[in-house]
Amino acid sequence: MDDGLVYKKMFGKKIRLERVKRDWSQEKLAEISNLNINSISTIEIGKSAPNLITIIKLAQAFKIDLPKILDFNFD
Repeated sequence: MDDGLVYKKMFGKKIRLERVKRDWSQEKLAEISNLNINSISTIEIGKSAPNLITIIKLAQAFKIDLPKILDFNFD
């Protein structure tokens, strides 16, 4: 599998886990992060690679720092 696809899927899984942990809908995350709900959806399913600004907005929405949002250790 292509490394880019692997990272997109891992990041999407991380975003979904953080969102579900807070019992947020995709709509709520989109509202809090000031992102489009379609963007949230495509990130979560690993179809798009978010740019740095989007990653920062997501980290701020979750109130976590950048290293944590990019930590793909799901233990």
